[in-house]
Parts: sequence; C-alpha cells; structure tokens
Amino acid sequence: MKAYKGFKNNMTCRGFQYEEGKEYHEERALCCDTGFHACEYPLDCFKYYEPADSVYHEVEQTGDIDKSEGDSKVASTEIKIGAKIGIPGLVQAAIEYTSKRCEKKAENHNTGYRGASSNTGDRGASSNTGDWGASSNTGYRGASSNTGDWGASSNTGYWGASSNTGNCGASSNTGNCGASSNTGNWGASSNTGNCGASSNTGNCGASSNTGNCGASSNTGNCGASSNTGNCGASSNTGNWGASSNTGYRGASSNTGNCGASFSTGEESTSYAGCVNSVAAALGLNAKAKGVKGAYIICAEFETDNDGNYRIKGIQLHQVDGEKIKEETYYQLIDGVMTEVD
Repeated sequence: MKAYKGFKNNMTCRGFQYEEGKEYHEERALCCDTGFHACEYPLDCFKYYEPADSVYHEVEQTGDIDKSEGDSKVASTEIKIGAKIGIPGLVQAAIEYTSKRCEKKAENHNTGYRGASSNTGDRGASSNTGDWGASSNTGYRGASSNTGDWGASSNTGYWGASSNTGNCGASSNTGNCGASSNTGNWGASSNTGNCGASSNTGNCGASSNTGNCGASSNTGNCGASSNTGNCGASSNTGNWGASSNTGYRGASSNTGNCGASFSTGEESTSYAGCVNSVAAALGLNAKAKGVKGAYIICAEFETDNDGNYRIKGIQLHQVDGEKIKEETYYQLIDGVMTEVD
C-alpha cells in the first residue's frame, strides 16, 4: 500500500530513527497503538507533523494492516521509507488521490453523489455539487467547480478557473493566468500556470503555485503555502503553518504562531509576523524581518574558485527590539546582521 509519512526534520518519529530506503518490521499493527503509521491521504500528514519543522516521505506499507476510522491513517507491521516529497508534491498527490476516488461519467453537469462533470469546449463550464464528485474543464477560458465533500476540480485551459469548497477536496489549475481555490478542511489547491494564483483557506490544507509571477496563500492552521515561480509570493496566516518561496525576488510571509517563512530565491524576502515564528532568508541577497519575539535566519554567500556561490555563514537571532529591530529587514554581511532597505 502506498502512503505518506511525516517525520521530524531529523527523520525521527516518536523517538525512533528512520532512514530513506530502509525497511522496518514490527510484530503487530494497531492504529494509534503499535506498528508503523502513515496516511493514505497525503494532507492528513499535516495533522500529525506540522510543516514548519517536519519532512515527509512516500512509503510502502505491507504485512498486517490496520486502518483508522477517523481519517486515512494506517498502521502496518512492515514499512519501506521511500523518497522525500515536498509540499508541492504532497498537494499534487492529494489531487490525484481525490480524483482517483471519483467515478467518471459523461454528463456536463452533475448534482448527485459520486458523480462527475466534464467540459472540453472553449469558454465552457463544468460543475459538480455532489459528494465524492469530480469536475473537469479543459477548454479555453473555461471554468470548473466542485462543492461536494471529497470532490475534485480541475481546469487545464488558459484563463480558466478551478474551485473546490468541500472538505478534503482538491482543486487544480494548470493553464496560464488561471486560478485555483480550495476552501474546505484538509483540502489542497495547486496552480502551475504563469501569472496564476492558488489559495487554500481550510485547516490542515496546502496551497502550491509554481508559475511565474504567481501567488500562493494558505490561511488554515497547520497548513502550508509554497511558491516556486519568479516574482511570486507565498503567504501562510495559520498557526504552525509554513510558507516557502523559491523564486527570484519573490516573497514569503507567515503570520501564525510557531509558523515558519522560508525564502530561498535570489533577492527574495521573508517575514515572520508572529511571536515564536521564524523567517529564513536563505537565498543570495535575500533578507528577513519579523515582529518582536520572532526569529530571523540569514545566510551569507561567497564565491569559490570556479565562480560558484556557496554559503559562507548562517546566523539566527531573535527580534528583541534593540539589537535586532522589529519590522526591519536584515541581511548577513561580513558576518554581521545588518539593517537593509
């Protein structure tokens, strides 16, 4: 059985040390008691391992299996630890997980349970309002909407839109200038087109945008927001969430308690908007700031003999309002945390 497992950053779970590629065995499997635990639905991992200080891996569970009645958690007597998977990968896996559980039918509009709606024409629309349904639109300037629980909505056309408002649903838009929105708990929203947007407002959800000049936003607790496009933005406002931006001159912001904001793009910015949250500026000429009581991390780079950039040093400081001022950007320059515009 393919599943997904969360670990602390050091690859431990409940004090047990795991390694990628290794296989493990226990004598008995009982959910919430004994055995190796993982989740079939990728985003359920966020309920047990918060994105701010965790890593996630694909796993294979075999042997005796025991499933939870509350969510997709599974306990097994045997487990093999597969490859590490990032937030965007979890989002895509969640979309695929949901879509595979929806029955496919030919109607263009469906309001019943487990139905499907599909439109492939230009300027068309597709809508499904039943539980476990699916809605898909691949036409130019089309739209796709699913409002039922556990549903999925997908739009691959230019300037299209995809929306899913049901719990545990998923929304995906891959067209240029498109938009993807998911407002249900434990949902997922993904947009891979240029100038697009991805938004998730449910608890324990995730939002991912990989297009240039795009945006990704997550406002639910324990959620995650990721943007990998140039000049994009990533924002997370829920507690224990995470916001990541890897694009050139992008921005990453986290305003929830105990959350984290990571910016790895060149000349990008990172902001920690709440006490005990962390802003990490880990890109070339990147900068970070935070409110009083937050922490900021800055990296300094140097060039090697081949002209390649490498990290020279990293420092972490708490914003105390004196040595490190609040709401002020800092860079690590010549080993000193320095105020910058």
